[in-house]
Amino acid sequence: MNMMMKKNFINESNMEIIQKLMKINKGYITAQELKDFGISRNYLSTMTKKKVIEKVARGIYIDSKKIKDVYYVLSISTPKIIYSHMTALYFHNLSIKAPDSSFDITVTQKYNNPKLKKHNVFYIDDKYYDIGITKVETPQGNKVKAYDMERCICDIIRSKKRMDIEHIKFAVREYLKRKDKDLIKLSKYADMLGIKEEVMNFVSIMYE
Repeated sequence: MNMMMKKNFINESNMEIIQKLMKINKGYITAQELKDFGISRNYLSTMTKKKVIEKVARGIYIDSKKIKDVYYVLSISTPKIIYSHMTALYFHNLSIKAPDSSFDITVTQKYNNPKLKKHNVFYIDDKYYDIGITKVETPQGNKVKAYDMERCICDIIRSKKRMDIEHIKFAVREYLKRKDKDLIKLSKYADMLGIKEEVMNFVSIMYE
C-alpha cells in the first residue's frame, strides 16, 4: 500500500477509510486493502449483511449500487492474466463483436488457476509474456491489463486455427484503417515472436 495514501487517512475512522477507498476504486474494495490498513475483515461482513456492499469474488466486494464489471473483477482476482486476442481487440475497438462470457486470456505456461476454466486461455513462454502489455479501459471505465493492438494482431494470426478467420480478417482490416497503427512495431513484435513472415504476408493480403 502506498505510504502517502496511508498518511492521507490519518485520523479517519475505519468506516471513513473504507468509504474513501471505495470511492477511489470506483466502488470496489478488497480484503487485502483492509489488511494493508490494519482494518478487520469483519467490516466487510457487516457491510454485506446491511447490503451496503456485495461480494463479487473471493476477497472482492462492490458497492451494491454499482454494476459488476466482469473484466475488472477477473483481472484483480487473477492479476497474472493478460486480456489478449479478440477480447483485447474489443477494448481497442477492433473486434467484430463483443465477447460473450468466455474471454481470450494469455498467461505463462506454468500458470494454472481454476477460475480460468471457462475462458479461452493461451499459454505462452515467459520470454514472450511482457511483449506489448498495456492498460486499457473496460466499457465501465476500469483499467485492466491487455496487449496492445500490434501484439493482438500478431496473436490472432499466429492462433488463427483456434479462431474464426472472418473475425481475424475484420480485425486486421480495421487495424490497417487506424491512424494510430504502428506497422514498424507490428513488424518488430512479429520478429520477436518468430512469426514475421506469416504476419507480414497476411497483412499484405489484407491491404489489397
